[in-house]
Amino acid sequence: MKAIQIAKIMLAACALLAGTTAYAKCDNCGTVTTVRTINVKGEGTGLGAVAGGVLGGVLGHQIGGGRGKDVATVAGAAGGAYAGHQTEKNMKAKTQYRVAVKLESGESRTFTYNSATSYKVGDKIKVDAGKLVRQ
Repeated sequence: MKAIQIAKIMLAACALLAGTTAYAKCDNCGTVTTVRTINVKGEGTGLGAVAGGVLGGVLGHQIGGGRGKDVATVAGAAGGAYAGHQTEKNMKAKTQYRVAVKLESGESRTFTYNSATSYKVGDKIKVDAGKLVRQ
């Protein structure tokens, strides 16, 4: 009688264990939480301002006569320098793509790409050698 009860208990335990699967913890695995497009402003080196100032000064010098010519030259140089600086910054502006992930370890990490990425929120990923890889 006791042998039958022990056998029933063992069968029940085996049935419970058969339904569970053990997963190894993966601290480098996680899920994409956000994907953002970031516009990064360009930096001016001064070349645009210098070129714009010279061009603006030359154009300003073409206007007026006497003292008005001097004022137009200075105003043209100042306006040209500002316009040249802004143009240089706009030409050097770039778009970046930032992918934020939440790892199973609880850590949050962000990865930045210079071209569009196909990662989407909810994608399962793994960090391998510092790079994102889909699972």
